[in-house]
Amino acid sequence: MPILEHLEPKGVFRFFEEMCAIPHGSGNTKAVSDWLMAFARERDLEAYQDDLDNVIIIKEATPGYENAQPVILQGHMDMVCEKAPDCAKDMDKEGLDLAVEGDAVYAKGTTLGGDDGIAVAMALAILDADDIPHPRLEAVFTVDEEIGMLGAVGMEDVSMLHGRRMLNLDSEVEGVFTVSCAGGNLTKCTLPVHREAFDGQVLTVTVGGLRGGHSGVEIDKGLGNACMLLGRVLNACSRETELRLISADGGLKDNAIPREAIAVVSTADSQAVKAVCARLDAELKNEYRATDPAVFISVSEVGTGLPMDEASSRRTLAFLTCAPNGIQAMSADIPGLVQTSLNLGILTTEDGTVNASFCVRSSVDSQKQMLVERLTCLTETLGGSVAVFGDYSGWEYRPDSPLRELLVEVFTEQYGHEPKIEAIHAGVECGIFAGKLPGLDCVSMGPDLTEIHTCRERLHIASVQRLWTMVLEALKRME
Repeated sequence: MPILEHLEPKGVFRFFEEMCAIPHGSGNTKAVSDWLMAFARERDLEAYQDDLDNVIIIKEATPGYENAQPVILQGHMDMVCEKAPDCAKDMDKEGLDLAVEGDAVYAKGTTLGGDDGIAVAMALAILDADDIPHPRLEAVFTVDEEIGMLGAVGMEDVSMLHGRRMLNLDSEVEGVFTVSCAGGNLTKCTLPVHREAFDGQVLTVTVGGLRGGHSGVEIDKGLGNACMLLGRVLNACSRETELRLISADGGLKDNAIPREAIAVVSTADSQAVKAVCARLDAELKNEYRATDPAVFISVSEVGTGLPMDEASSRRTLAFLTCAPNGIQAMSADIPGLVQTSLNLGILTTEDGTVNASFCVRSSVDSQKQMLVERLTCLTETLGGSVAVFGDYSGWEYRPDSPLRELLVEVFTEQYGHEPKIEAIHAGVECGIFAGKLPGLDCVSMGPDLTEIHTCRERLHIASVQRLWTMVLEALKRME
């Protein structure tokens, strides 16, 4: 028996419930993709399914809207699958157990997948209806957004998309319109190293106690980067005594600010190294007293390994001292928005190389490329090489956005106040489509979703109703 059939808007919640009956975690979207294609076939709608299982469904304009510019409705079909410790559900094979509590829909014991099932449900409800006036609709449903936006990145053929206005329904706070995001890539710098014996005492130097954080959302918090601070410490030590680097490692994820980094060194004067580290420990505690009050530098007389030669040690320390890191430019259009940044997320040492992986972000593609070139110039000057992975375009803020102006107008009339206009320093699918569809005018919005990606996730019913009313009115005005 349907659980959500009494909720309004009926079409939205009907399709949402149908989708929730189909397992659709990231990497497991074939069944839900086929369900979307079946929906299109049953209604004789033009539809496309690519090799990744992305789906595009097209519905022609209703009478009176034939000459209007097409509109793209966009969201992703995959969800994050998490469950409570006592939940026995196999989320790869079983649908969700939906329930309603007050003004919220939730799934018993698991994530709900309102992110981004609600976008799919809204688009299907519009495509299914016969009484909603609209221009040509191009509904784009992507896979694997939650694990790197893989569907959007891998969507090669977009020739059937004639629209250059996009409503992305993948936001979680009602009344917030996202209008810009950062593009990004992973830039990996590799320095070759040579090793030789060195007559010194081996020490392990640790920089730790840092808070860490997301390298996009929290890059503006002034948080310390353990890998960069380790470079500062080692360079200072090398100024006081002869030092050979054995290894330098830190960080766990490219998009996270490292909390700890560890170096093993061989030194001619261990007391000098300890003295420098004690001085810098006090300096860092002062510098980061507000953001990272638990920061520390420790030195222990343990560690083994064949040291790098003098030239390799100097090159590595020069790189860690001089590499750009952190905020590089702020937006001139949106106060307080980080426009361009990079983060040294993972530092590793192998027998013959030192490897530094940077997460590079910018909403302006030319500045993103500028940072890649800066890293390349530094690395190649030091005898190393650079490789770039997973590059995707930024979604640059448009001072002139007819779509944004229309949506603000409709929202203000409906709510009695203007929406919040927001840009984020992280990647979203809008940025990828902005790179694939030149001239794209896009706004991202959504209903209230709370505690997404947890088994406490809630989709708020009244918020869905208000968003539905606003979207239909916006489509109506797109003549």
